[in-house]
Amino acid sequence: MTVHDPHGPNDPELAEVSWDLGHLIADAGDPASAVEALLEQARRRADAFAAQHAGKVGELDGPGLAGAATELGEIKELVTRAGTYAHLSFSIDTADPARGALLQRVEEKRTGIETALVFFQLEWAALPDTKAEELLAADGLGFVRHHLVTARRHRPHLLDETAEKILTEKAVSGRTAWVRLFEEQRSAIQVELAEGPAALETALARLHSPDRDIRRDTAERVSAALQPGLRTRAYAFNMLLADKATDDRLRSYPHWLASRNLANEATDESVRALLEAVRGRYELPRRWYRLKARLLGLGRLADYDRMAAITRDEERVPWREARDLVNDTYADFSPELGAIVRRFHDERWIDAPVRPGKRGGAFCSYGTPRVHPYVLLNYTHMRRDVLTLAHELGHGVHAALGAEQGIFHMATPLTLAETASVFGETLVFGRLLERAPTPESRLALLAESVEGSIMTVFRQVALNRFEHLVHTYRREEGELSVEHFGELWAASQEEMLGDAVEVTDGYRTWWSYVPHFIATPGYVYAYAYGQLLALAIYGRYESEGKAFVPRYLELLRAGGSRSPQELGEIVGIDLADPGFWDRGLDLVERKLDATETAAREAGRL
Repeated sequence: MTVHDPHGPNDPELAEVSWDLGHLIADAGDPASAVEALLEQARRRADAFAAQHAGKVGELDGPGLAGAATELGEIKELVTRAGTYAHLSFSIDTADPARGALLQRVEEKRTGIETALVFFQLEWAALPDTKAEELLAADGLGFVRHHLVTARRHRPHLLDETAEKILTEKAVSGRTAWVRLFEEQRSAIQVELAEGPAALETALARLHSPDRDIRRDTAERVSAALQPGLRTRAYAFNMLLADKATDDRLRSYPHWLASRNLANEATDESVRALLEAVRGRYELPRRWYRLKARLLGLGRLADYDRMAAITRDEERVPWREARDLVNDTYADFSPELGAIVRRFHDERWIDAPVRPGKRGGAFCSYGTPRVHPYVLLNYTHMRRDVLTLAHELGHGVHAALGAEQGIFHMATPLTLAETASVFGETLVFGRLLERAPTPESRLALLAESVEGSIMTVFRQVALNRFEHLVHTYRREEGELSVEHFGELWAASQEEMLGDAVEVTDGYRTWWSYVPHFIATPGYVYAYAYGQLLALAIYGRYESEGKAFVPRYLELLRAGGSRSPQELGEIVGIDLADPGFWDRGLDLVERKLDATETAAREAGRL
């Protein structure tokens, strides 16, 4: 593979990989006006809908309910297109005031539309069970039936219409505003490297260096870069913790994670079983980090050593090579999925380069059924970036196939949202492993895979533990100081790492750039859920071969039209089995065993 400098690679093809958001709006020449037009149309239709149905949902028959849901879907499509455009435009340049202003206008107008329609959910939830069951049995409701069923599960936590409208409208200047402030602060972080200032994502990529001096220096520079604005980010987090505590109290949720579990269609018991199973196997990451210390010739790792490459063969992957490898892998598994992946590239559904002001990390925005998904990357030419591309395109093909279910069912709960992404990443990892030219390169790949599982399963559960600690403290004791955030962060990390990794003082502020805590409280355990589920599904593919592919595609096409339990049954997975999580963790342990074997074969042990 061609070797490039990840901080300033000469890769002109990558520089051209930007998305075309014109698919979302009618007039790309004047996007702000086009977005306003979408929202204005949605507002008019929402007002007309309210005039027709407010106070009368209980009078609907089956065809009437289907008609009402169809109109709600049309309104949702318009609002989602406008919101997706504003969000994606803001994501690629969070420092641009015009993009920020457009996002704020969209949030305010979207809130007004939601306020006008809030009656429908309340009246639907208030129907007697017998009446609701009679309506749900009617023909023509397949596009919305599961959505309506799950909406009724929120009935114990809904307030009256006046209160719901107030909470919805106040969120614009409350929760939504604090989230935006945090995102702007995070995106503005610049790390002063020896060769000049760099985006946070670029600096963090240096923690993969095989040179410990580089890793230590980078960690110190990242910690220094997190200091400016740290108290502001901590204050925003405090306000969001308090806001959620208020919402949960008003809605009678028994604990901080209950609303997320309900949205995920997961029982408290099943989530607790997942978290306890993973925390009960914390010796696995400790075992890996002890092995890694031996491979690196260290007595004990520090936190900045965890992602270090275990070989000095720093493989860099040009964009074209990454694109072709991922495309070919998906196409070999399923020509249909390969065709979808090619569209992401050919039709400009991806934005890949690192740029100043661009949001960090990677994500896939589902878009709408009538448009298409979009993928954001910060591609730094590391081999792990190839797997990130495969991961996000897994989300992308899931979104594209799930779009067949329509606006209400195209997306799954978060607990299944990682299924296709982890599956696709695993496929590409297998391809990389097949072409590894030496035992040393095979070891390096297996090490990256083990670390990926540890980051996705064990670290995410440790992050969930941090969330649990800060939400609980905020509710029971009050506002957290920056120092107390750091103490709870260190405690949650040390519980996982044990004596295998030293948590340095500088690392105590690294909670302050994690966006999930801010934008989606309780999200992170879904990564562990999805990773273990996807590994189980991949295991079925390994045992069944090509015969498994149609059922896998059926799973993706189902989107969120069925419960997680029913979706699992499509591919022969029983999510209600108490031993499910331990069997998934056994797969991670076997991967660790294989890495130890590869280390011996490479003469490293």
